[in-house]
Amino acid sequence: MRFNKIFILGAGAIGSVLGALLSRKNDVTLIGEEEHIEAIKSDGLRISGDVKETFQVKAKTRIKTIPPNSLLLLTTKAHQSQKAISQIKKLLKKDTVILVLQNGLGNEDLMKKIIGKKCKIERGIVYSASEFLEPGKIKCWLKKTILPSNKIGKEIAHIFKEAGLEAELKEEMEKEIWKKLVVNCVLGPLAALFKIRNNEVASKPLKKVRELLIKECLEVARAEGININGNFQREFEKKISTYTNYPSMCQDIIKGKKTEIDFLNGKILELGKKHNLATPVNEVIYYLIKFLEEKNH
Repeated sequence: MRFNKIFILGAGAIGSVLGALLSRKNDVTLIGEEEHIEAIKSDGLRISGDVKETFQVKAKTRIKTIPPNSLLLLTTKAHQSQKAISQIKKLLKKDTVILVLQNGLGNEDLMKKIIGKKCKIERGIVYSASEFLEPGKIKCWLKKTILPSNKIGKEIAHIFKEAGLEAELKEEMEKEIWKKLVVNCVLGPLAALFKIRNNEVASKPLKKVRELLIKECLEVARAEGININGNFQREFEKKISTYTNYPSMCQDIIKGKKTEIDFLNGKILELGKKHNLATPVNEVIYYLIKFLEEKNH
C-alpha cells in the first residue's frame, strides 16, 4: 500500500521538516500559517542543521479536498488539534489515515471523540527536534520517530525510511508515549522558565528538580498501569546533554504563544488527583508556566 497524498496538518517547525523530507519521494502538501506558507511559495523551505537544503514543497493554508488513500500527519500544537480536525472532518474518507505526532497525553483520544470512526487514527512519537527561525526557515536535529508495530505503522515506517528519516516500530506504544511525556514534562517547562536550551537544563543545580519531576511522573505512570524501567533516569540524564535546541515550549513562551502545558504537566496533575497521588513539583512547574502564559497575553 502506498499513500496517494500526504498532508502535514500544522506545518510549524517539526511538521515542515518531516514534510520536506517526505516530499523527496511522495506527493506532500504542507498546511500552515499564511506568513510561513507565503515564504515557502516564494523562496522555498530552507532547512539547516542536520539537513542543509532548500525544498520546493507544495504549501497551502488549508485543505480543500482529501484524495482517496491519504495520510495526514497531525503536527499542530496539542491545544490546536480540535479546531484543525473539526475544519476537515467532512473531507475525511474511510481510507484516510491520521498519524498524531504531538506532544502530550490523550491526543488521539481527543481525535477519536471528534471524528468517531470516520477514518483510521494512529499515534507516533517524534524525537527529532526543530527550531522555527523565521517564516520559511527552520533548523533541525534529526532523531527517530516511533510508530506502532501494525500494518499502517509498518507502511509509514517504510516511507519515512525511504525519505531518510529514522523510524522504529514498537509493540508497547502506550509505554513509549509515557516516556516521551516524562521527557517533555522536564525539558519543556524548565527550558521555558529560564529561556535556555535543552542541554542547559542538564546543569548540576537543576539535577534535584529533574529527579523530583521524573519521580512524580513515573509514580503516576505506574498508577496508570505503565511500568517504565529503572534505568530511565540515567538514560534521560545521558541523552539531554546532546540536545542543543530550544524546546517548543520555550519557543512558545519567547514568542508569546500558548504552550502545551495542559497536555504535559497538567495531565500529570490530573492523573495524580485521580489516583490520590501528590505531585507538588509538577504542580509548581505547571502554575509557573501558566503565569508566563498569562503575562504574555
